[in-house]
Amino acid sequence: MADRYQLIIIGAGPGGYVAAIRASQLGMRVALVEKRERLGGTCLNIGCIPSKALLDSSELFARIQKSGDLHGVVCRDVSLDLKAMMKRKTQVVSRLTSGVSFLMKANRVDVFRGAGRLNGPGEVRVTDQDGNETVLRAEKIILATGSTDQELPFLPFDGKTVVSSKEALSFDRVPEELIVVGAGAIGLELGSVWSRLGSKVTVVEIMPSILPGWDRQIGKTLQRELGKQGVDFLLETKVTGVEIINGNAVLTAADKSGKEIELPGEKVLVAVGRKPNLEGSGIETIDVKYLEDKKHLVVDERYQTRTPGVYAVGDLITGPMLAHKAGEEGIAAVEMMAGKAGHVNYNIIPGIVYTWPEAASIGSTEEELREKGVRYIKGYFPFSGNSRALAMDEPAGFVKILSDKKSDRVLGAHILGPWASDLISEVTAVMEFRGSAEDLARMVHPHPTLSEAVREAALGVDGRMIHSPNK
Repeated sequence: MADRYQLIIIGAGPGGYVAAIRASQLGMRVALVEKRERLGGTCLNIGCIPSKALLDSSELFARIQKSGDLHGVVCRDVSLDLKAMMKRKTQVVSRLTSGVSFLMKANRVDVFRGAGRLNGPGEVRVTDQDGNETVLRAEKIILATGSTDQELPFLPFDGKTVVSSKEALSFDRVPEELIVVGAGAIGLELGSVWSRLGSKVTVVEIMPSILPGWDRQIGKTLQRELGKQGVDFLLETKVTGVEIINGNAVLTAADKSGKEIELPGEKVLVAVGRKPNLEGSGIETIDVKYLEDKKHLVVDERYQTRTPGVYAVGDLITGPMLAHKAGEEGIAAVEMMAGKAGHVNYNIIPGIVYTWPEAASIGSTEEELREKGVRYIKGYFPFSGNSRALAMDEPAGFVKILSDKKSDRVLGAHILGPWASDLISEVTAVMEFRGSAEDLARMVHPHPTLSEAVREAALGVDGRMIHSPNK
């Protein structure tokens, strides 16, 4: 029958489309259901990819303005063409989403456009934009519907003045003042974009430091560097509400002493996290269990919910809401369906913040190790001692390596600096193989490269850095 498959996947984001490709490779007949016009989910359409395109464009604009003369590249009357910048962003997104569509065809995955809804175990009803319904059946179904922006009850989105990350990626002009509520990755990245382009950006955070849960030294140093770029921070400040006056916002908040603050702004970006997207999924037609937060689904080690044959991956289940985590879970889930040894190492999932300098983290922080009573040794090396960073005029930041005091096994790494997003993968590989700081230190690193800072930090664990005093 045309509607009979071995696997149906609802959601074509990084968890869903990756799972579809791997399942097809393993010989399954796969149907992929997506309600958006373009495949790729939030990440490719209104998240990871468009934000990185704007981050790169805005960084180029800021660098030419502020550093061109230093490099002997003299540019006068540099101006911003926001429309062209947005056009480039759209072209990048279009190219990647088209690439996903090509991959579906190449891997013989049947794509159904429309809203997919469970109708009990083994059945999915797909309703297209014209209201036409298609019924699909399969022994196994993966829910990979991702997440949506978290709204605050006292700060509801209106799509114009109080906005989510989706709208903040597509402003038609640079807001004079932008208030960002939340100092996590999304808030800092989009705050950076509009600050570089000319907005007066103020970040409001209820916690005492930016990037809550990250290495505190990363947060403190990144706050200082972003402050140099013109971003203001109000920490330990709780937002209480907003009033819209003539199309502009007046945000009310209270500092740690309880003093009320009023912040005027043309736009307010609410970036306080994301929540699982199960609305309209038909989840009520099957038996599932939720975590204590009443939002995330409980799954077993095979990613199966309490209903046999129905699985969930990505932002719908516990763990960091990251595209690469979702993709790995999708692969692991279908590999185990095929009798293979699918696996995700949740202790070794890197996190990135694509500001400039970039921040990257993997494994445990110093704060976590101290709280657990784990004895560790720290190696620390500043980029100010790295020849390539100095040649780039990017001396801010550092590499920190944490290793077990007895075994020397790497327990965590935290990098703030140029291209930290790429540098973290070296440490990820070593940690995956349960390697030591000595392993990192003994590897021959090309000179001059930023990666030498990773080696120096590893050398610092044993007190033998070459290009910086050992402390």
